[in-house]
Amino acid sequence: MARGEDIIVRLRELVASGVFAPGQRLAEIPVAARLGVSRTPVRRALALLAGEGLLAPAGARGYLVRSFTFKDILDSIEVRGQLEGMAGRLLAEAGVSDALAGRLNACLDEGEEILGEPVHDALADARWSRMNARFHALIVDSCGNKALVEAMARNDKLPFAAAGALLGGDPAEPNLRERHRDILTQAQYQHRAICEAIRSGKGARAEGLMREHALLAHRNVTLFQHAIPSMGQAPAGSRSVGSAA
Repeated sequence: MARGEDIIVRLRELVASGVFAPGQRLAEIPVAARLGVSRTPVRRALALLAGEGLLAPAGARGYLVRSFTFKDILDSIEVRGQLEGMAGRLLAEAGVSDALAGRLNACLDEGEEILGEPVHDALADARWSRMNARFHALIVDSCGNKALVEAMARNDKLPFAAAGALLGGDPAEPNLRERHRDILTQAQYQHRAICEAIRSGKGARAEGLMREHALLAHRNVTLFQHAIPSMGQAPAGSRSVGSAA
């Protein structure tokens, strides 16, 4: 049975796999019945996925699955990397307050806790997604450039562009979970390097690290491309999919 904390991850997978196909209408009651949970967490999950650009509102408490391509996902992640790189540079050049440093360190500590658990499952993915979204938002929202913050907010509404949009769960390939965990381990290492560059006032290094960091989202999407039927082997830009970064 799906639990409240991993419903969002599970719904992302159902869109990515084509079980919920582009143009299909989703409503609270049938989705809740499928997952074996109450309507309340499903209502929240559907609203969040609409905010991520996977769904579009369609009437009272209903949504339509949006159509987009694999290339669309990669393009939006690349834009995110460029914007976050600039944010990292600006923040490093401006300096970091003790309060902000403490919040960033809290994200680092939580990342260590998540990766230190003996089992990494969809619940761990859900927790990582929330932490990762906070970490990236702290950097962007503190960069001091309103136009950049607004541009990031727009880009986050594209499918799987947002830092918190993670495709996880329990794919069929036996070694996929381990490879997925390796990506998160590398992401945690990069988080620490980014924080160090920002605290040290190394703007150029912070910018480069943030841009490189976005490539891990590319890896996450590509890793699951062959496990998720709807992401299959179609040439980039030629096929409608639901996928994640």
